[in-house]
Amino acid sequence: MEVKTFPLAGLIEFTPRVFADDRGVFFETFSERLMAEAGATAHWVQDNQSNSKRGVLRGLHFQRPPHAQAKLVRVGQGRALDVAVDLRKDSPTYGQHQMVELAAERGNMLYIPAGFAHGFMALEDNTIFLYKCSDYYAPATEGGLRWDDADLGINWGTEVHPLVSGKDNELPAFKDFVSPF
Repeated sequence: MEVKTFPLAGLIEFTPRVFADDRGVFFETFSERLMAEAGATAHWVQDNQSNSKRGVLRGLHFQRPPHAQAKLVRVGQGRALDVAVDLRKDSPTYGQHQMVELAAERGNMLYIPAGFAHGFMALEDNTIFLYKCSDYYAPATEGGLRWDDADLGINWGTEVHPLVSGKDNELPAFKDFVSPF
């Protein structure tokens, strides 16, 4: 498995070896041992899945302590632009983001530690997005930031105008955010 780290400490991209032949493909989607060796040590308690058409943008979401979540995200079908925003107030990369294209054919996945906001945009119809979470969904601790916040400066691309939920369009701006992390 190939491991890539980023300037935002704690973010790790894993790309497995994909074995292909005339029957199809096989690859390992999770190895606690390999991920722990790379620094991804979260204990997973919940798996989630969404199916989105091209242009659907979900995020930027997080949960506050005591239910902050680390996530391990990947695409099972299609492609997505995945974004993690550092919300850790003492981090030298506070307010910065990292974008990674996740693709089913590559099998790559992104480990996002607690203390980050997360969002993604589907680049193809029927994009199946899968993610493991280190804590259960807790509505009382959920939070988010505007996907198009000028201070965050995330370039989602101009391929398609994003389709965003009403709830996500009402999220607060980064300048009004007070970090609990």
